[in-house]
Amino acid sequence: MASSRPALIALTALAPVSWGTTYAVTTEFLPADRPLFTGLMRALPAGLLLLALARVLPRGAWWWKAAVLGALNIGAFFPLLFLSAYRLPGGMAAVVGSAGPLFVAGLAALLLGQRPTRRTLLTGAVAAFGVSLVVLRAAGALDAVGLLAALAATVSMSAGTVLTQRWGRPAGVGPLALTGWQLTAGGLLIAPLAFLVEGAPPALDGRAAGGYLYLAVANTAVAYWLWFRGIGRLTATQVTFLGPLSPLTAAVVGWAALGQALTPVQLVGMGLAFGATVAGQFGARPMPPRREGVMRREPAEGRPVRPVGADREPFPVCRASTGER
Repeated sequence: MASSRPALIALTALAPVSWGTTYAVTTEFLPADRPLFTGLMRALPAGLLLLALARVLPRGAWWWKAAVLGALNIGAFFPLLFLSAYRLPGGMAAVVGSAGPLFVAGLAALLLGQRPTRRTLLTGAVAAFGVSLVVLRAAGALDAVGLLAALAATVSMSAGTVLTQRWGRPAGVGPLALTGWQLTAGGLLIAPLAFLVEGAPPALDGRAAGGYLYLAVANTAVAYWLWFRGIGRLTATQVTFLGPLSPLTAAVVGWAALGQALTPVQLVGMGLAFGATVAGQFGARPMPPRREGVMRREPAEGRPVRPVGADREPFPVCRASTGER
């Protein structure tokens, strides 16, 4: 039903909004200088929890597909993101990440046959510019390693988003299981790196334990479940245009909870980025969930495309149960 589309977008948007609280939780509750351990604690417990709830393991080719998606969306993305955040000045890592819609538009054209429109490219550029006004600060010279890490993190997440939509999920497997597979695979990839680079886990007090619990459950298990559900229903470009909500939320949380001032320039940037996020949701219809062996393409304006095999399974035109990641 068409009326379910706003609810779908709103549910999916909760994921980047949740991720926007990560910085405040990390700085106020967690041990310092443990980015890899924090990534591990976000991914692996959340993945194991979702696996226990779904009680479904990959089969056949989905063992390597889940590993690839887990590496792109979690295992490579988390360490690269943390590396860029530690080496780049101000919010440069967030600015590079806000270019995600442009990367996704290019990858979607190559892998999904979804040609980017001029409107999409312009809206993506406006979103990146708005985020830059919000998060950039006067700082020293850029670090080449940090910049490459930020670019690699953005490309990794963008590729994971597009491949998640291209591959869909196996018949009979829900988004809960798919999310659990990816988080577990990503966590297992981060684990040896965290122990090799950072050593033994730090001692945790009640405050740190509560912070890690929040990151694992609300910030990761629930948020990524919503994100991957959204990828299954919205176009890849629509989903990635919700990404700028993360740095915007971080700025609002910093102002409301940490006493960080917001300048007029930042407020203008927030308006531009939020406007681009909203604009990025128009012009494309939600996608029917993809199943193995069912090819699909983006619907023409105003006319849904019936997938192959629709005589065996009714074509679900925008059900309300959407939104995951």
